[in-house]
Amino acid sequence: MTDTYIPPKVWTWEQPSGGQFASINRPVAGATHDKDMPVGEHPLQLYSLATPNGVKATIMLEELLALGHTGAEYDAWLINITEGDQFASGFVDINPNSKIPALLDRSGAEPVRVFESGSILLYLAEKFDELLSADLAVRTETLNWLFWQMGAAPYLGGGFGHFYHYAPEKYQYPIDRFTMEVKRQLDVLDRNLAQRQYMAGDDYSIADIAIYPWYGALVKGEAYDAAEFLSAHEYKHVQRWADEISARPAVQRGRQVNRTWGEPHEQVAERHKASDIS
Repeated sequence: MTDTYIPPKVWTWEQPSGGQFASINRPVAGATHDKDMPVGEHPLQLYSLATPNGVKATIMLEELLALGHTGAEYDAWLINITEGDQFASGFVDINPNSKIPALLDRSGAEPVRVFESGSILLYLAEKFDELLSADLAVRTETLNWLFWQMGAAPYLGGGFGHFYHYAPEKYQYPIDRFTMEVKRQLDVLDRNLAQRQYMAGDDYSIADIAIYPWYGALVKGEAYDAAEFLSAHEYKHVQRWADEISARPAVQRGRQVNRTWGEPHEQVAERHKASDIS
């Protein structure tokens, strides 16, 4: 880094920060335009995009349907974050933080809004009594890893992903800083998965659903085109685990929903019935 930035006494927002998402980054919250969210026929209405966080929700819903929970039928509406759909008034009513995914449960007398991907996983696990053990010790271990992911992923996405992949200019200091942290995180996962099949023990759970879209995609070369850079092959236990999760039919279906890139057969922009997914 050749130029030294001297922070002003008071920061002011003068221009977009650059990068792919510069046009939607801003230092204030709230809606930018009035628009109601569409509502389909199912109790669960999901507003999302197939980013790592969005995929958590659709994988969870597809797993619940695979387990026979017809009450988990859902409509998945596309929220194009590059066009600012998340700043529509109807979306902000569901998630004041303007981030996907956002879920509205209309199955009761009053709609329940659920935002933040980890909260959605926990809400659905408790609602349907699935993928979260009733045993206190196992439940706690599952939640340990769920909350680990919620705290760790910003270093991967907003840190490493931004400076290594999206930033308009590449600087060694932030790339080195966040690469070191991401490799440490991968080592944490690898050491855990060396001792057990899934993140919290013998059983697949919401901890796996939370972590897989970020770290599974990373080691398989599906995120930031960084597998070689990170020497991802070294994390053999994460690789084994990612392969097992990827092979699950519900995971394969969930990854297609609200996806608008990749091969045509991988894209299901909106999902309103099971037959929408090939």
